[in-house]
Amino acid sequence: MSLDEPMAELPSFPPLPGAVTENLTSKEKAAIVVRLLLSQGALPALSQLSETKQTQLAVQIARMAPVDQETVQAVAEEFASEIERIALSFPQGLDGALGLLDGVLSEGAAERLRKMAPSDSRRNAWDDVEKADVERLVPILEAESLEVAAVILSKLPTGKAAEVLGKLPGELARRITIAITQTADVAPMVVHRIGVSLAEQLDARPITAFDDAPVSRVGAILNYAPASVRDGVLEGIEQEDKDFADEVRAAIFTFANIPERIAPRDVPRIQRDLDQDDLTLVIAGANSEADKASVEFILENISKRMAENMRDDAKELADPKQDDVEAAMIRIVGVIRDLETQGEIFFVLKEE
Repeated sequence: MSLDEPMAELPSFPPLPGAVTENLTSKEKAAIVVRLLLSQGALPALSQLSETKQTQLAVQIARMAPVDQETVQAVAEEFASEIERIALSFPQGLDGALGLLDGVLSEGAAERLRKMAPSDSRRNAWDDVEKADVERLVPILEAESLEVAAVILSKLPTGKAAEVLGKLPGELARRITIAITQTADVAPMVVHRIGVSLAEQLDARPITAFDDAPVSRVGAILNYAPASVRDGVLEGIEQEDKDFADEVRAAIFTFANIPERIAPRDVPRIQRDLDQDDLTLVIAGANSEADKASVEFILENISKRMAENMRDDAKELADPKQDDVEAAMIRIVGVIRDLETQGEIFFVLKEE
């Protein structure tokens, strides 16, 4: 009899014999074990089975007739004996192996195995889709048919769907929204296949050696470079690629950027982590107008007594070397960037 037949047509079975487990099929034993666990308040993790096995088990439970105590006890003892004999268990399929070896395999090997793994019905592809960045979803929706785009938009969380819709061209957004009204009769299997296909598209990107974009990496390096080196590099980049140079300039945070990128309320927090000798050296040796403005910004946002003491200490420094002053500025910038990375402070958005 096919598992696709209606449940109402399932035949009834006579009571099973006594404690003779040889007369029971593996499916009947499984049904008895699951029913026993449920009767004791335990919840077996059936959702970890494939949907096919879950369906077969449910159908077998529906077919079962009452079972006497001796049979239940015999099946339970056999089940317990089998469990005790297992010394090691292994995950089923490549997905399970990847989970077991997470953190052990190299990223390259793990990515190859992910591509080798077949689509697993236990994996909810839409979970991966929901985690995708909006910027990656927008071009995919633009390339899909209206019906598929409507399904994708319907499956996304409401907030993310609204954000994606807002980044689509107006006419396309309107047509996709109208198409959502035609998704009421879409079969679950079709939605599943769309999710799997979309997840595969999102996974289909090359493994890169760097987490950050080139602009961020160049900006981070130049943040800690002396001003003369930084200016020379930027001039060279600008001659080759002005747009890239502009992006790097926007990503750079230097001592001169403090007034425009740091909120006054965060200055006392920054000052607590600074080496006071560095700050005194910068107060004494800042010579450009931008650097002097940063010094005044810091002093204006700490206690007046502390600011006066630092000014007095700076006056006692006799013409500090500019290399030492610039090194102190770089260390101060490093402290600020560390605090921003840790979430202790937040940069003010840089205005164009």
